[in-house]
Amino acid sequence: MRRVFQLFSLCLSLLLAACGGGGGGATTSSSGGATGGTSGGTGGIGQTLTLSLPTNGLAPADLAVVVAEGDALSEAVGAAYVAARGVPAANLIKVKLGTASDSIGAADFAALKADLDARLPAGIQATLLTWSAPSRVVGACSMGITSAMALGFDTKYCNPTATACVATAASPLYDSESRRPQGELQLRPSMLLGARTLDAAKALIARGVAADATLPAGDGWLVRTTDTDRNLRWTDFAPLPAAWSGALALNYVDNSAAPAGADSPSGKSNVLFYLTGLASVGNLSTLQFRPGALADTLTSYAGLLPGANGQMPVTAWLDAGATASYGTVEEPCNYQQKFSRASVLIDQYWRGATAVEAYWKAVQWPGQGLFVGEPLAQPFRDSPSFAIVGGEYQIRTRALRPGGRYALQYRLSGASDWTTLATFTGVRGQALDGRAPLPPAAAVQIRWQGPCPDNVANSCTLAQSS
Repeated sequence: MRRVFQLFSLCLSLLLAACGGGGGGATTSSSGGATGGTSGGTGGIGQTLTLSLPTNGLAPADLAVVVAEGDALSEAVGAAYVAARGVPAANLIKVKLGTASDSIGAADFAALKADLDARLPAGIQATLLTWSAPSRVVGACSMGITSAMALGFDTKYCNPTATACVATAASPLYDSESRRPQGELQLRPSMLLGARTLDAAKALIARGVAADATLPAGDGWLVRTTDTDRNLRWTDFAPLPAAWSGALALNYVDNSAAPAGADSPSGKSNVLFYLTGLASVGNLSTLQFRPGALADTLTSYAGLLPGANGQMPVTAWLDAGATASYGTVEEPCNYQQKFSRASVLIDQYWRGATAVEAYWKAVQWPGQGLFVGEPLAQPFRDSPSFAIVGGEYQIRTRALRPGGRYALQYRLSGASDWTTLATFTGVRGQALDGRAPLPPAAAVQIRWQGPCPDNVANSCTLAQSS
């Protein structure tokens, strides 16, 4: 009797193996990895389908390096940047620009921008400006030249009524999931290198290059100062050390009730982020910034170069060793939306954005602002992988948006509907190392779904097999 039962079991196993089977679904574990499901049988195109996950962060080929023709410093800085970053020679664009003045008129700027836009190679997603002046565009009000280069000069982005505090227009890039800003949002973020000597420019470029793919734990200093008009970002600062625990070493300092002399940390090393609110920040010479460090202060005139109307110029951060910064060129009043939001800045940078993308995505109303630094610095470079390992998909990336919903789906031949194999939810400070079952043998396509580049509330196809 036992022998008969063994033979029956063997025959049943062979029969089931010959029939194949359907692909099972998958549930999501608390760590974001997929559990459950089956590979759905062997053989057939569905068992070999793969795709390339989207990569966060612009590449050298995406950047245009813009040079003021005839300006010796600008031309030397442009050449140094192209050589250091491997930017294609065709992406170095020379423009006619007077560099004797710290500002350029709105009409002259419009002509400059139109000429540049017409000559940019296809596919350019961002620009780097290599001159030290002009740094702002002046008309009925003032815009930082980087914001004007990206958005166009328009009084909706600045304050034509100098005596009033007004809201200004928002940037579509703010906290977006855009990876190709020009292609998806018709906006090229721009950054001014910000150095006034060739040696300073080369040192800044070297810091940006040295930062790439270092994945630093890094120290962040988020400071609530005694300056009540400028310390308003503290409500965003305070929760971040706990939110990033285990991923980044962030420090929130509440000095609002302490002596003003303690407003500026001193003697700190390994500084990766430093955000504060003061007209002038002390002790910068005592700090050691990591390559790729981002730093700024909420104050009125940091971007009004070179003198900042008596406040600390944004370039002081670069001189102290930071790699990128941001400041405003006219009185913005203390709207938090006109300055970087730490929670967004840190998250976007950690998920693989370059410095120019992270800063632009962190400022909701950037029209009056000037972005300075080395744009391609990318300490948290994402190298996503999607592979078949051990009869299942292995999905690795650090790019998932916290709280964002992602899904791997397949489609059968002749079908219009897609079936979900696995879902994942982004977790702050956690890279995804997920698993998903293979689709049925009859599947002809797979796709990766997630928050849309132009509207994170909607779901879009981020990658798809051919």
